[in-house]
Amino acid sequence: MHMAVIAVWTHRFRSLLTVLGIVIGITTVVTVASLLTGLRQGVVDFFQELGPDNIFLYKTSGDPNAPDQQIPPKERKRRAMKPEYADFIKRWCTDVEDVSLTLYIPSVVDGNPITARVPGFESDTINVAGLAANNEDIVPRDFSAGRYFTPEEDQRGAHVAVIGDSVASALFPGGNPVDNTFMMDGAEYRVIGVYAKAKGGFFGENGEDNTVAIPLHTAMNRYPQLDRYMITAKARAGHRQEAYDEVDGAMRRIRRLATGTPDDFAISTPDQIIQQFDRITGLIGLVAIAISALGLLVGGIGVMNIMLVSVTERTREIGVRKALGARKRDIIGQFLVEAMTLTGAGGVLGIVIAILITMLVGALVPSLPSKVPTWALVTGFSVSVAVGVFFGVWPAVKAAQLDPVEALRYE
Repeated sequence: MHMAVIAVWTHRFRSLLTVLGIVIGITTVVTVASLLTGLRQGVVDFFQELGPDNIFLYKTSGDPNAPDQQIPPKERKRRAMKPEYADFIKRWCTDVEDVSLTLYIPSVVDGNPITARVPGFESDTINVAGLAANNEDIVPRDFSAGRYFTPEEDQRGAHVAVIGDSVASALFPGGNPVDNTFMMDGAEYRVIGVYAKAKGGFFGENGEDNTVAIPLHTAMNRYPQLDRYMITAKARAGHRQEAYDEVDGAMRRIRRLATGTPDDFAISTPDQIIQQFDRITGLIGLVAIAISALGLLVGGIGVMNIMLVSVTERTREIGVRKALGARKRDIIGQFLVEAMTLTGAGGVLGIVIAILITMLVGALVPSLPSKVPTWALVTGFSVSVAVGVFFGVWPAVKAAQLDPVEALRYE
C-alpha cells in the first residue's frame, strides 16, 4: 500500500490526468443523486401535508390551477366535477370518513387578471380557491396567525380570507395582516388567518404559500360561471385502498360510464403522485448513470494504459523484487493496489467536487433543496475502486509474468 501511494504521488500530474474521466463520472452521479434526493424529499413533504389518507378527484390530471392551454385537449373536453358529487360520495362510500369541496379560481377570469392589492402593495402571483368549511379537518394546515373560517361564514358567503405566507409578506410587509383588508377582483376581503410557511414543494417552492383561500359559497357567489371543482375524500384510517375503490366505483356510476370504458376523471392519492415523480426522476437518474459510465470507461482505459506504461518503466524494479523472492501474487497485489489507489483517489476527488457543487447550488438557489445521500458517497467510492480492480488486472498479471532474468537485463 505504501509503495502504491508513493508511485501515485511521484507522478501526481500524470495521475490526475489519468483519473480525470473517473472524477467527472463520480462527480456527475453524486451531484445528480444529491439534487434528486433533495427534490424528492420536498415532494414527499408537500404531499404528506395534503394528507396521506386523502383521495383527490378532479376533471383532469395535473395541477388544478393550470391554465387551459396546459391541459391535454382530450382531458379538456371532459365533463366537470359537480358539487353534488361530494354529497353522493359521502352518503354511499362507507370507507370514506369525510368529503370536502374546493373551487379553483384561475389567474384570469373573463379576460381580467386577478390580483390582490392594498394601498402601496399588490401581488399577482396568487392561487385563489374557495374552500369548504370542513377543509381544515381534512387537510389540516398550521397557522402563524389568526384562524380558519367558520361554517357560518361559509354559508352566508362572508368576504373573509385566509392567506399564505408569501401573500402575507407581499401585501403586509410590516406584519400583522389579521383583521386588515385587501382588494381582490373588485371585492374587499378581511384577513382572518395566515397559514404558516408550507413544507416541501417542487424545487423548494410550495404553491400553498401563494394561497388566498375564501369560503366556498363566497367563491360560488362571486364566480358562478366557474366549474373547476375538486373533491377531496378522506378515507377511514387503514382503509384507503378500499375507499379508493369505492370512490372510483361511485364516480363511474354517477357519470354513467359503461363497463370497460376508461375513467373520464382523474383520481389520485399522494402516494400515486409521488410514484409518478419517482418515474420521472428515475429517467433522469438513468441519463446521469449513462454519462457517468462513459466517464468511468474513459477513466478506466486511461488507468489501464498508464499501468501498462508503469509496468514497462519499472521492469527492472520488478526483476529485482522477483530476484529477492517476491511471488507472482505479491507483484499482482502491488499493481492492483496501485490501480485501486489511483482510481480511489479519483473517486474521493469526484465526491469532494460533487459535495462542493451541491453546497454551491444550495447557497445560490436556496429554494432548490439539495442533500448528499450517504448511499451515493459509498457507491461512488466503491465504483471508483472497482474500476481500478477491473482495469488493473491485466497490467498486474503482465507484470507478474515477467521473467526475472530478462527483467534484470532490461534497460
